[in-house]
Amino acid sequence: MKKVLLTFFSLTLVAVLAACGNNNASNNAGSSAATTAPNAEATSEPTKDPVKLVIGASPVPHAEILKAIAPLLEKDGITLEIKEFTDYIQPNVQLDEKELDANFFQHQPYLDDQNKNNKTDLVSVASVHVEPFGAYSKKIKSIDELADGAKVAIPNDATNGGRALILLAKNGLITLKDDTNIAATKADITENKKNLDIIELEAAMLPRQLDEVDLALINTNFALDAGLVPTKDALFIEGVDSPYANILVTRQDNKDSEAIKKLVAALNSPEAKAFIEEKYEGAIIPAF
Repeated sequence: MKKVLLTFFSLTLVAVLAACGNNNASNNAGSSAATTAPNAEATSEPTKDPVKLVIGASPVPHAEILKAIAPLLEKDGITLEIKEFTDYIQPNVQLDEKELDANFFQHQPYLDDQNKNNKTDLVSVASVHVEPFGAYSKKIKSIDELADGAKVAIPNDATNGGRALILLAKNGLITLKDDTNIAATKADITENKKNLDIIELEAAMLPRQLDEVDLALINTNFALDAGLVPTKDALFIEGVDSPYANILVTRQDNKDSEAIKKLVAALNSPEAKAFIEEKYEGAIIPAF
C-alpha cells in the first residue's frame, strides 16, 4: 500500500512540475513577442507624404517650362500645380496672400517696382531665362517706313514701359534724358523727330492691337502666345545682353524650403536649358 501511494505522489509531482514548466515557457514566449514587436515597428521607415507646390505662371513660355521640368520633381516626391495667369498683377497678389507657393512670369525690375508700390517683400530665388523685348507691326516691314505721327503702343506698367522707351531710343526713334533709366516715362523724351503718338496699353493687350497701331513693343511671352516668332517677326529686338532675366519668385517664409530649392535646381538644370533652346530657337535664352 505504501508503494502504491509513493508511486501515486511521484506521478502527481511530475505532472505539476511539467505544467509549471509549460506555463513558464508560454510566459517567456509572450514576453519575447512583446519586446520584439515594438523594435520591429521602430526600425520601419516612416512614409513620406508627397509635396505639392502651387506655382503661378504666364501660359507661354513659363507654364510650358514648368511642365517640361515637372517629371524631374516627381522623382523627388514633388508635384506641381500650375495656375496660369494672363495678367501681371494677380500672380504677385496671390503669392503674397499665400494662395501660391511661388510665381514665374516677371523680371527683377518689375518685382522691385511691385514690392515698392504694394509694400510687399517677395524675393527672387532663381534666374531662368531672358525674353528679348521686340517691336512688331502688321503695317510696315522696317522702321524706315514708319510715318510721321505714327501710333506706337508700349506697355503701361512702369518697368516695361521704360524698357520699351529705351529700345525705341536705341533704334533712333526718340531721344531720352537717360537711355539707361528703366523707370523712364514719356515725360523723359527729349526729342521725337517723327512726332510719334506713343500710347500706353496693358501688356497683354498689345498683340491684339497690332491692327490698330503702326508699331507695338511687346513682351516675348505675349508675342509667342499670339503666334509671333520674335527672331523672325520683330522689326527690332533687344540683344542677348538684356538685363531682364525672368525669375522664380517666392516669399521670405518659404524661400529656403527644401521643395523650393528642388524647384530651383530643376529650373536651372541641363534638361531645362535643353528644352528652352530647342523649343524656342533663340526667341528665349537660358539665363544660367
